[in-house]
This record gives sequence, structure tokens and C-alpha cells, in this order.
Amino acid sequence: MTILIKILYVALAYLCGAISFAYIIAKRFGKVDIRSVGSGNPGAANVFRTVGKGPGILTFVADALKGFISVYFAIFIENSFFYSLAVSASVMLGHMFTIFLKFKGGRGVATGLGIFLALMPVPSLMAVFVFSLVLLLSGYVSLSSICAALSLPIASYFLGYATVKSMTFTFIITFFVICRHKTNIKKLIKGCENKFK
Repeated sequence: MTILIKILYVALAYLCGAISFAYIIAKRFGKVDIRSVGSGNPGAANVFRTVGKGPGILTFVADALKGFISVYFAIFIENSFFYSLAVSASVMLGHMFTIFLKFKGGRGVATGLGIFLALMPVPSLMAVFVFSLVLLLSGYVSLSSICAALSLPIASYFLGYATVKSMTFTFIITFFVICRHKTNIKKLIKGCENKFK
């Protein structure tokens, strides 16, 4: 019975991650399909650009919360690294490849932040600082997101989370986020990436 509960919770984490708040909020406040405007990405940044600041911030917070809640409550089912990793991967995959939008989801930055806030709050806040600084200096959300993701393993190492398990966890989530930005990386290299306004 315990194993069944664990499996069901991992599946529930995927469904939680698969809720596309970008799609829902853009429909509610902008009367648009977020996949057909702006960059076409169902994420907070695109909602911010095409629908407005308020809906964009609301999307970011909602996406972060689904990552935070899923992983935070997983420890009450089994407080282990491997189970937290399974739940984290499930909610991230749900967000990035949502079954409700034909497996086209967001890039996982806000959801990833929520996951790390549940498990490693201090490195997460450092990543937020890096994101804000790079965005201020460069104007690119994608570059800011990539730099924030890359800063997580470094911050984790220097802020007391330098265990093999923790470092493995941070590298896996960082890998997920960077892979989802491969199109943006190509645009950054070519110099045709849109700046955030």
C-alpha cells in the first residue's frame, strides 16, 4: 500500500506540473492562446510580454508554487533524496511536456525555482539574485534563466549543500532547464534573441 501511495504521488506531481497556468491566465486576462502570440512559449515571460505585468507575475508565482508544493509535501510520504528526485523530475516533466497542451510546455525556470526553494532555499535565493542581475545588465530573460540555473550547483557547493546527492540533484535540474533553452541559446549566439521589455 505504501509503494502504491508513493507511485500515485509521483503521478500526481506530473499532473500538478502539467497544469499550464500560462495558458489559463492568458485566456482569462488576455483572451488569447499563449501558444499563438509572442514567442509561442507557454511560460511566465511570454505572458508578461503579451498579456501584461500582473498576469505575468501571477503565472510565475503559480508555476513556482506547483514545484514547491509538490516537492515540499513529498517529504511527508518519504523523506529521502531519491524520492524527492523522482517527484522533482515528475513535476518538471509535467511542466515542460504537459499532457494538456499536446506535450508543449514551459521551460521550467519558475517551477525549478519552486522545487529548490522547498529543498535548498539559500542557493535558490542566490539564483534569483543572479537572474535579476543578468536581466538588469543584459535584458535577456533566456540568458538570465540559463545563468541562474548554472549558478545553482555553484551556490549549493559553497553554501553547505556539497554532498554527492545534492550536487547530483542540482545538476539534473540545471540540465533540464538548459536543454529547454536550446533554441534561445542558438538565437543568443546569432544575436537575434529578443530582449525583455
